[in-house]
Amino acid sequence: MIVKRLTVDEIKASIKGKLERNYGCEISDATKAQIYDALAQTVRDEVMKRRTASRGERKKQHCKKLYYLSAEFLVGRALHNNMVALVNEEAYAVALHELGLDPSKIFEEEPEPGLGNGGLGRLAACFLDSLSSLRLPAMGCTIRYEYGLFRQKIVDGYQVELPDNWLENGSMWEVCRPDQTQEVRFGGYVERYEQNGVVKYRLKDYTTVQAVPYDVPTLGYDSNMVNMLRCWSAKATKTLDMPSFNRGEYTRAIEEKELAEVISKVLYPDDNHIEGKELRLKQQYFLSSASVQYAVEDFIKVYGRNFDIFPDKVALHVNDTHPGMAIPELMRILMDEEGLSWEKAEDITRRTFAYTNHTVMAEALEKWPEDMVSRLLPRIYMILQEINRRECAALWEYFPGQWERIGRMAVIGYGYVNMANLCVYMGHSVNGVSKIHTDILKKSVFHDFYLTEPSKFIAITNGITHRRWLMMANYRLSTLIDEAIGDAWRKDYEKLAELERFKDDAAFRQKFFEVKKANKERLSKRLTASQNTALRTDDMFDVQAKRLHEYKRQLLNALSILILYNRIKDNPDASANVQPRTYVFGAKAAPGYYRAKLIIRLINEIGRLVNNDPVASRYMKVVFVENYCVSVAEDLIPAADVSEQLSTAGKEASGTGNMKFMMNGAITLGTLDGANVEILDAVGSENIHIFGMTAEQVEAASMQPSRASAIFETNPEIRRVLTQLIDGTLCPEQPGLFRDIYHSLLFGEGSSFADQYFVLSDLPGYVRARENLVRDYADRDSWVRKAIVNVARSWIFASDRVIKEYNEKIWHLDEVRL
Repeated sequence: MIVKRLTVDEIKASIKGKLERNYGCEISDATKAQIYDALAQTVRDEVMKRRTASRGERKKQHCKKLYYLSAEFLVGRALHNNMVALVNEEAYAVALHELGLDPSKIFEEEPEPGLGNGGLGRLAACFLDSLSSLRLPAMGCTIRYEYGLFRQKIVDGYQVELPDNWLENGSMWEVCRPDQTQEVRFGGYVERYEQNGVVKYRLKDYTTVQAVPYDVPTLGYDSNMVNMLRCWSAKATKTLDMPSFNRGEYTRAIEEKELAEVISKVLYPDDNHIEGKELRLKQQYFLSSASVQYAVEDFIKVYGRNFDIFPDKVALHVNDTHPGMAIPELMRILMDEEGLSWEKAEDITRRTFAYTNHTVMAEALEKWPEDMVSRLLPRIYMILQEINRRECAALWEYFPGQWERIGRMAVIGYGYVNMANLCVYMGHSVNGVSKIHTDILKKSVFHDFYLTEPSKFIAITNGITHRRWLMMANYRLSTLIDEAIGDAWRKDYEKLAELERFKDDAAFRQKFFEVKKANKERLSKRLTASQNTALRTDDMFDVQAKRLHEYKRQLLNALSILILYNRIKDNPDASANVQPRTYVFGAKAAPGYYRAKLIIRLINEIGRLVNNDPVASRYMKVVFVENYCVSVAEDLIPAADVSEQLSTAGKEASGTGNMKFMMNGAITLGTLDGANVEILDAVGSENIHIFGMTAEQVEAASMQPSRASAIFETNPEIRRVLTQLIDGTLCPEQPGLFRDIYHSLLFGEGSSFADQYFVLSDLPGYVRARENLVRDYADRDSWVRKAIVNVARSWIFASDRVIKEYNEKIWHLDEVRL
């Protein structure tokens, strides 16, 4: 079936017709929301025609299918992205212009899906995009969070969390599939019984929550291939307890409904209390159980109950440990519902599951209290116990008598269920997301597992989709690239390398510079409208945009800004030689992460100090972008000159923001951590600025007494900025406001030592690296050459490359022939 692209006239007619039929109005009297609906329905029709054209082909061809399980899919807005995927963006732009409509204003009417928070979710979204574009059959599986994480508001310098009710008016892109609803069971007890002489188990007196699927189509670029992102929504089996209602117990009458449906309300509920921990565990099992039940059901429809071929036709991928409960869930289904033996079920499960680890941070390697798991998931707990018993018996063969070592590796140990150990032990593949990250997994985090099964550990460096992060987010640069090398790079990412030959073309460099300037103006216009903050577009834009965590070291950046401020104040006559720069921060802190939220306040107080100073403000400006999200990133990243990637070496698994900035011509200022190492390899030391301790130096220093006090005593600039945290310089009305940060750097607290993320150790080197970078920026031609090299060599970080690698090494999916 051939599906033709709509012409300009057809697009115009469709928009007008939908306004007339749905709202009884014309364009002249339609609201912005109505125009968005009409345009989105037009694009959606095109997408679904392609879905119809390819529907059923995967099953006919008996292609293996991937189920990619992730707690997050940070997909961003769909309307503009789908126009790009349809390869019809220009026709839509012309049609809207002829109708007197501004596309950018229409795009802003689309609510931002609250299905993710950071790099983990954005990576998953990029992967689904590439899977569709490469015609590999897959389904992304996540939770349909009604309120997402939160909408960030900055009030008096502090982060305030507001509900992000992105589904208030529904979503244009969802397709509800109530016919594929799954039952997820919590609580109850396990009954042992015999059937035909075989011991079996069944759950009794449980509570049921319905998982209702909502599918969001993900269209492949210039293709009829459409994969679905399946978002599970929690619904109670009983919406109203009539006897309680009739007794006047109105709250109790709806209590069961509220308790069930809270599962899909919020992404990452605060788990600083027992109720929050229980809710997180329920969410993770809800996602895991519903997804695995559907995968088995879909397999049976195509292949019957021939489970011998299940691993050959189904791949289940656990993206970090959040969906790890899918492993015992598949065991449960195969044994309790399909009657397979333990040995058969375990073999199938092992050959089906693969696991990606995204962090070496201990707090993110999830552990659940045994008693909580046994109470909420009694049958799953029994299966975990047996997995653990067999694992420990096998480990005894490798490490006889080494109970402490076996205890560290155990699925259940010291009163906790260790999800990372479960995923490593029961998966056939474990991958890190950069070379350095995988080396750390092998050498430390999972070293003992690596000794027992070295072949299952592989490295696959992360990537990003160039379709959203260059073609869509940076239309001007994409058009310029087309003029230089043609448009084949849009489908074949490797051809982006051809751009490098234009780095010595003066006319091209000038156009490249003008594109960057125009992108800065676009960002300034956005921030002026959203938070009344205009930017100086002749400044160097120095950007750090990522989740707020101490190891990502926004604090390092902030203290460096304060050092420069002090230098300008001490020697205003020399300031004329200072390159004017705007420092931009974008970050959200977890609601329960006190110090991260305090660092946001610190950044804003430094901004107040700098921006209000009559001398310093001529050369410096500090901006904190409110509610950083995908749509903000799409304007911010193309405008950046400098990409701040400051994580403590050995702590960041990979990063993907570093790749997005690089692809848009920003120069990286960073540590040898995560994918920064591979960016250095790709662009060469002359096109990147590296500073700071290596992962090996960090590990060695962690074993030694902290040097924080010595640095404080011997470095006057550092001593001064730390003193300014507590002497009222930053917040005269609350001089002790930042005492917690001061103490964490100099003295530590609890089990953590002073300056555990080595902010003070790396600060002098960071300040020097920043000075070198600014000197580079002063030579515009040289700087633009470096930027062009970064764009040209960013092809290696395209998610299409990553998916090809996953498929060759792990999934072994067949391309659907369309």
